[in-house]
Amino acid sequence: MKTVAVVGASLAGLSAARSLRKQGYDGRLVLIGDETHRPYDRPPLSKEFLAGEIDEADLALEADGEDLDAEWILGSRAVALDRGERSVRLANGRSVVADGFVVATGSAARTLPGTDGMAGVHVLRTIEDARALREDLARGGRLVVIGGGFIGAEVASTARGLGLEVTVVEAAPTPLAGPLGAAMGGVVSSLHADQGVRLHCGVGVRALSGGRRVHAVLLEDGRRLPADTVVVGVGARPCAEWLEGSGIVLENGVKCDSVGGTSIPGVVAVGDCASWYDPAVGAHRRIEHWTGARERPAAAVTALLSGGTAAPEQPRPPYFWSDQYGVRIQFAGHAAGADSVTVEEGAVAERSFLAVYRRADRPVAALGMNQTRLFTRWRRQLVTAAAGTAGLP
Repeated sequence: MKTVAVVGASLAGLSAARSLRKQGYDGRLVLIGDETHRPYDRPPLSKEFLAGEIDEADLALEADGEDLDAEWILGSRAVALDRGERSVRLANGRSVVADGFVVATGSAARTLPGTDGMAGVHVLRTIEDARALREDLARGGRLVVIGGGFIGAEVASTARGLGLEVTVVEAAPTPLAGPLGAAMGGVVSSLHADQGVRLHCGVGVRALSGGRRVHAVLLEDGRRLPADTVVVGVGARPCAEWLEGSGIVLENGVKCDSVGGTSIPGVVAVGDCASWYDPAVGAHRRIEHWTGARERPAAAVTALLSGGTAAPEQPRPPYFWSDQYGVRIQFAGHAAGADSVTVEEGAVAERSFLAVYRRADRPVAALGMNQTRLFTRWRRQLVTAAAGTAGLP
């Protein structure tokens, strides 16, 4: 390949570019990003950056002096992929012709209909989002977080630390039941009550009230929650609509095989926009976590450079972490399909424990709260078991 274009210049795109160079690719490398920024770290946006503990320079993902010998095209959104011409067309009218493509266009935060232009209503995905939210949180007052997932919980934790009155609204009966299961989702979300944050579950949002600025959140059961600031954390949608008509199969993002290959030869997809086939669950799924965006591009690049003839190392089981109210929460594996979950070490009441999920007595996932060392050991064993080289303790 003489030219490889990486479409998406965040962590997954940067990881792919690094993997290309590490695996010996010495041709032309083009990185295309719709933001004007060089790659930056997103997890701190809801925590240290939002709290004002670090600044934008601390978010940089590139090491000092790092040089990938790449051409950067930033502030330019990809709008189409032409299979015949082997080119990516950008919103500014420019086209980039390449032999191979890495699609890493990520995801975009979902919004609430009817809230465009209403001051005080925020999503959190970009540096610009975090700047605006940080400015509003500095005003103090009452924050309502819509969505009890990890982003919402981290924002609630940060805001509580800044002294705001915080309420979290979650439409599901139990927050985090999807990734953690109902039992452990309930345990983790109990951190809100520990810190004086009100949590309303099993109720949706009917509307936001206010004129130019939000004044309250109206719930479907008729309750009215006064709000000076609102954060909408109701998930993200894969940024893959620009590929419609390209011949690439789209299904909850870019549909891929187990190492990122798409339905078009010479095109792989990584990061939040990519729905990889997961042999462990027998289904396609998007892994919207930092670790996946850092680790998985290596396998996709191997497949791309070899034309699918090499056998890349299979991705490790999903892993993510979250810091809330001073507690480190870590999870690895698959909660879906587990038929039991037991606390192996520590105590739930102390918010310090290690829980193991099992299916037919076989461990398939682990959850740790303030048990970093023990969790790391279990994660390593889950990785080994997934590779089929050893059992679990």
